[in-house]
Amino acid sequence: MNNQLYIQEIQALFEDIQRSKIFEDQKTMTDAVPLFPVSEINEKYDNEKNAEGFDLKGFVLSNFDFLGAKISIKREERLLIEIHIEKLWDELTRTAYEAKGTLLKLPKPYIVPGGRFNEFFYWDSYFIMLGLQVSGRVEMMENIVENCSYLIQTVGFVPNASRTHFLSRSQPPYFSLMLDLLFETTGNEEIYTQYHDTLEKEYAFWMDGEEGLEKDSSSKRVIKTKDGDILNRYYDAENTPRPESYLIDIEDHENASSEEFYRNIRSGCESGWDFSSRWFADGETIQTIETLNLSEVDLNCLLWHLEKTLAKSSALQGLTERENYFIARAKNRKQAIDTYFWDGYIYKDYHTKKHAKTASEHICTLYPLFLGLASEEQAKVVAGTIAEKFLYQGGLVTTTKKTIQQWDFPNAWAPYQWLGFKGMKNYGFDELADKIKNNWCSNVERVYDNTGKLMEKYNALDIETVAGGGEYPNQDGFGWTNGVYLKLKQN
Repeated sequence: MNNQLYIQEIQALFEDIQRSKIFEDQKTMTDAVPLFPVSEINEKYDNEKNAEGFDLKGFVLSNFDFLGAKISIKREERLLIEIHIEKLWDELTRTAYEAKGTLLKLPKPYIVPGGRFNEFFYWDSYFIMLGLQVSGRVEMMENIVENCSYLIQTVGFVPNASRTHFLSRSQPPYFSLMLDLLFETTGNEEIYTQYHDTLEKEYAFWMDGEEGLEKDSSSKRVIKTKDGDILNRYYDAENTPRPESYLIDIEDHENASSEEFYRNIRSGCESGWDFSSRWFADGETIQTIETLNLSEVDLNCLLWHLEKTLAKSSALQGLTERENYFIARAKNRKQAIDTYFWDGYIYKDYHTKKHAKTASEHICTLYPLFLGLASEEQAKVVAGTIAEKFLYQGGLVTTTKKTIQQWDFPNAWAPYQWLGFKGMKNYGFDELADKIKNNWCSNVERVYDNTGKLMEKYNALDIETVAGGGEYPNQDGFGWTNGVYLKLKQN
């Protein structure tokens, strides 16, 4: 069986299952593993589906394995939160030495986020690594880097997550930051040269389409502005409903304004922000999603870091021409970040069709501070904006706009608490950094004391409740929360 085509191979059955809502979560079926050859299952389905009293759910359960569809974490009474997290690392460890169903093969063990997420996720893994560093689990940090490298070498990039239906998109490119973290932990500078080729390949993926691009146009993940500057955007090669949210996408598509609605949805997923008013033309409804028209501040900052890392790995090998090439690329991108994203009090995304910054105020304004790209003056202004508009009793919110989307106000997500803390520390705003840390950590501790769980996201405003919003319930486990919590408590 060609695993890459697995869902297409059972397309008719898959569509019927997703449309019938026999599973509460549409992801359940994408994670299923066929118990028999797909051709056999298809034939059985064709023969039986029109029979009187046919039970679709019964058919599915007898032909597919749902082991591990959701991670259920066994809890011991009232463990200290740090001890609980140490135990969670083992509970969340998985292997995939062979491909099964939609699950991609990976050479090393890895940590999954938890809840409904039982596969390897790209950007989650960086924040998981922060906690593994604190826990002294260096081998697992190395495993994560090795798995990312394997995917980049075999697929050409790190997919959104390690499943076949994610092979059309990546996630925020954190691989170069993972290498920094590993270097910080081990002091072994050779990792930059060891993974130089991998860094080059990931860069080639993000820059694919640049050659021959005319001004004021885009190709794949690359944009050339009307002034001839190169920027990047999130993008997905497919313009079809997401298998893991199949029915949701079809229903949302009914009143959508764009012929590329599905690709806009999927491109939003590549950012990790699925979903937010940040992507919506009207700032309110998912039907107006226009991710493809935007160039994002976070992505461009991360690619600046990748360029800087490539300059470093080239220098370590005496590749002077490559080093100079990446130094120049990083310099141009730094200027472009100032030109296209800085809005006087905050960094915003850039609308490539309107040639203007978007209206959305969001927490990715932290990236230039986190990576040391902002000037002292810009950092000071952003720190004021963060304190005034984003910091609440339970941590930093993602946007200043309240909607039903999970990446909007009032939710606080682990990655941005770390970016906020580190970004403020980088520029000497220690008091604000500590407030970000303390507000969020005490929120995590309160929820843990009340529920025994570490959650995917938190409510920053109403610290009496657990966060909500989005396409599925708040999950527990939870990889990046565990990682960021341990890292913040250590600082």
